Amino acid sequence: MAVVRDRQILLARARRFATGMYSVLAGFVEPGETLEDCVAREVREETGVEVKNLRYFASQPWPFPHSLMLAFTAEWAGGEIRPDPTEIADAGWFSADNFPKLPDPLSVARRLINWFAAGPGRTS
Repeated sequence: MAVVRDRQILLARARRFATGMYSVLAGFVEPGETLEDCVAREVREETGVEVKNLRYFASQPWPFPHSLMLAFTAEWAGGEIRPDPTEIADAGWFSADNFPKLPDPLSVARRLINWFAAGPGRTS
């Protein structure tokens, strides 16, 4: 999920990531949950941030059987970042000109970040 606030994107470093690497948030759909509800719940649980104006972005096969990654964009609706310490080592708002180390360019996560850098996050 790419959460955008003004000209910044919410990126987080999961505990399992390589040192210094950040990415967009991710999560799993619960039984009986809509995709939109999943995005809002996962963002809230992992960072304490509320979102609005969710939009489907793309999909990517996932290496687990019968799984698919779905990418969404959303706008910040409120809340301060409070990372869930069991999943998130750090999280913050980043502008396109101060990105930390990012995921592989072939991943849908990086495609979301590149979308942000080419559009809403453009600083020039």
